[in-house]
Amino acid sequence: MRRLGRIVSVIELFSTSRMVVRRTAEILAASLLMVSFSAVALAQAQTAPAPAAQPAPTQVQVPAVQTPAAKTPVTQASPTQPPAAQPQTPTATDQGAQAPTIKVQANEVDLVFTVTDSKGHFITGLNQSKFSLLDNGRPPEQVFHFVQQTDLPLRVGIMLDTSSSIRGRFQFEQDSAISFLLQVLHRNDRAFVEGFDVQNDLAQGFTSNIALLNEGVKKLRPGGGTAMFDALYSTCKDQMLTLKETGAVRKAIILVSDGDDNYSHALESDAIKECQRAETIVYTISTNVSPSKDKGDDVLQAIAEATGGRAFFPTRIEDVAAGFAGIEEELRSQYLLDYRPADFKQDGAFRTIYLRANDGRYHVRTHTGYFAPKAAE
Repeated sequence: MRRLGRIVSVIELFSTSRMVVRRTAEILAASLLMVSFSAVALAQAQTAPAPAAQPAPTQVQVPAVQTPAAKTPVTQASPTQPPAAQPQTPTATDQGAQAPTIKVQANEVDLVFTVTDSKGHFITGLNQSKFSLLDNGRPPEQVFHFVQQTDLPLRVGIMLDTSSSIRGRFQFEQDSAISFLLQVLHRNDRAFVEGFDVQNDLAQGFTSNIALLNEGVKKLRPGGGTAMFDALYSTCKDQMLTLKETGAVRKAIILVSDGDDNYSHALESDAIKECQRAETIVYTISTNVSPSKDKGDDVLQAIAEATGGRAFFPTRIEDVAAGFAGIEEELRSQYLLDYRPADFKQDGAFRTIYLRANDGRYHVRTHTGYFAPKAAE
């Protein structure tokens, strides 16, 4: 009986073990089935297309119309969505990518002139009806402005003769130039200082800083021959003709010299034409204080008259400052006439100007002419 009981216990243990193994197998099979399902679901999720997102507001570019002028592209909200506030974005104009701009010559002349009486006193307060004007032999097609100008910005060049012939008078030139700059330059004015003998010495370029200009005058030293025509030609070409201004200005050169040229390659006529091309008035102050005028004085007179300026002939070297004072007064006592010439052609040709006062007591001083611009090729 004891052996039979053991056999029964073993059979029961074996049965229990089989049940445990079967249960374990069932659990394992269920787990494997769940793992397999999860893997399939994951694979499907990876291969299936993503669900469509809600459409965001879109931008529709309306093509810019190029005729007659380019318009900035217009941005509209998509009709399927309510309009939404859009951030401001730079337009084509803001980015500098606007349609090409065609530059057209205005065909206008800004003529600055001075009126004096028989004694050289400046006459102000006159109106347009007091003058007659011919441009290239014909009255102007249209006059836009006629005003007395006392506040036009100045662009002034001080050219001091530094040749050996004026060595004993050079100190007076320097002192007078410094005094002139202190008196005449205002906030919107600019000036440069240059010495010349056989070559130019630009001591100080265009600036409104009086201290720098004074330093430029003081550091000039005399010595060498005189190439005045070369100096005037290159100064108008390099300093005045290259000026870029948005409004009307008065361009003037004050040339202090005895007028004797012994070294230039350019002719007197070349220097005058370049000043006219640069629309620059030249005022001359002679350092010749001999009792009679010489050839140099005649040259200074011719340059001043051809460019609309004025020649000063001090009787003493100490009076050079008086010449600077006279120029200062004149620069603040001028008229501006803005007009369109008749039969104007952009051919680069020289056009003559004839302006006179209808009252014979008055004398008008201005340019004898100017060069028309050349048409863009």
